[in-house]
Amino acid sequence: MFEAIKQEIQAVQERDPAARGALETLLVSSGLHAILLHRPAHWLYQRRRYLAARLISQFSRFLTGIEIHPGAKIGRGVLIDHGMGVVIGETAEVGDGCTLYQGVTLGGTGKDRGKRHPTLGKNVTVGCGAKILGPLRVGDGAKVAANAVLLQEIPAEATAVGVPARVVRVRGRRPEALDHVNIPDPVAQELRQLHASLELLERRVRELEGAGQPARAAG
Repeated sequence: MFEAIKQEIQAVQERDPAARGALETLLVSSGLHAILLHRPAHWLYQRRRYLAARLISQFSRFLTGIEIHPGAKIGRGVLIDHGMGVVIGETAEVGDGCTLYQGVTLGGTGKDRGKRHPTLGKNVTVGCGAKILGPLRVGDGAKVAANAVLLQEIPAEATAVGVPARVVRVRGRRPEALDHVNIPDPVAQELRQLHASLELLERRVRELEGAGQPARAAG
């Protein structure tokens, strides 16, 4: 246990320039506190002690401002820098060596069942305010820019920016077919689906009304 705590402290010190010493890091790093409290919560969750697991996670949320569902799988050496407002969903997976900044959400879209949240490979960096939504995978060493909204998988060592996020670099090179104009708009897609559903309902209502007219006339 102490060796694991030491590794987590070293991860903070190696990647956070504000960390000045092991004792200071242990006492004041809210991201480290959230990770350390998540370990027993996840252990309890795996053994179906759901209430106890959620109580620990809620205490951690109150203490740190970081919400990690006890079902989430968090690797070793993960750095949550600053951390306020970070949300990690139940089926999310965060690989070893990842870095998450404040305001990051690893969430769901509300459409999926079972595996609903993202999987981050090793050494992924997610900028402040970024949202990664759905059961997608982010490849090893990838970077998601600040305030990006990622809705699709990206390969290893890729860089994704924007809303919705698009890949602008892979291993330091621009993709050959990068399209800055025809980017899928998730809001427009949802509106189109809603419009199609309304048209279907209206058509069905008209059919039902037409079927009921002779019966009323006969009465």
